[in-house]
Amino acid sequence: MSLLEKLKKSSRTAGAEILSESKFFSEKEMTTTSVPMINVALSGSTKGGISSGLTVLAGPSKHFKTSFALLMAGAYMKKHKDAVLMFYDSEFGSPQSYFESFGIDTTRVLHTPVTNIEELKFDLVHQLTEIDRKDKVIVVIDSIGNIASKKEIEDAENMKSVADMTRAKALKGLFRMITPFLTLKDIPLLAVNHTYQTQEMFSKAVVSGGTGVMYSANDVWIIGRRQDKTGTEVQGYHFIINIEKSRFVKEKSKIPISVSWDGGIEKWSGLLDLALETGYVVKPKNGWYMAMNPATKEELSGNLRAAQTMTEEFWTNIFDKTDFEKAIEKRYKVAHVSMLEELRTKDETLTKEVVEDEDS
Repeated sequence: MSLLEKLKKSSRTAGAEILSESKFFSEKEMTTTSVPMINVALSGSTKGGISSGLTVLAGPSKHFKTSFALLMAGAYMKKHKDAVLMFYDSEFGSPQSYFESFGIDTTRVLHTPVTNIEELKFDLVHQLTEIDRKDKVIVVIDSIGNIASKKEIEDAENMKSVADMTRAKALKGLFRMITPFLTLKDIPLLAVNHTYQTQEMFSKAVVSGGTGVMYSANDVWIIGRRQDKTGTEVQGYHFIINIEKSRFVKEKSKIPISVSWDGGIEKWSGLLDLALETGYVVKPKNGWYMAMNPATKEELSGNLRAAQTMTEEFWTNIFDKTDFEKAIEKRYKVAHVSMLEELRTKDETLTKEVVEDEDS
């Protein structure tokens, strides 16, 4: 028996495993959604998607945060016919029809109302300890941005108006406790959150809830929006997913997603601007678009209006006949290069600069 096998056998931790054989790395699952640019925001690739761990969707009110969460949850439940959605609700702003509009079978949703952070913590930690890795479960919390601490409620009952200094600590404790379970049991958790503006001269949006949320999250989105108008009439919104933190996507990336009143999330939104920038779509004349293979200069479509490009046929043609997917990954995906090679290259560059300085 090798020393490594001996140490593995004597370990008192059930999950101890040789790294190259560890299921916590080799069996990490990704669930692809129906919207390519949502997959890009989650993984840096249209073929990727949501995986285990904490994903925080932050932004002001009415920024489609819950809808994005339910879109992902719906994709997960569609992939796993026996999956269960645990929906922790502190806002009660999502009627049953809202779930159904994202294809979620409400008979497989455990709706758990919570009134404070401690109540959420006790129930969620207990549920996670009872779940096996083979169980297919996805968790949505709506929201951590609007949930009070137990002390806040007790102060209100006792007519105390003192500021609550325990809320951020309580949230940090919650995520510190559940983070290992999410990875060990391969469970995605989507937490809706709020943002606030800093008081600097040039203010910026910051995720609420303290540092615990940022430390524990695999992915943090800050969602912005602008109106989609025809004349003075609002047709919907153009959302921008700002990647504040990610293990797969380059931070500070901006992912555009459009939502209309009539059709909901526009499946192919965000791709046209990116294809124009990278040469996979060209504009023969103003207002017209044509699919193109930039490597061969082959025309892949006739001249089309912008609305006519929002079809599966148009984009499938581009993805199948070009390396557009590679261009997307190069633009957004975090590259996993050899750290030793990177350090060696930097050292060589520094040595070269020193030699050049001495020669001069």
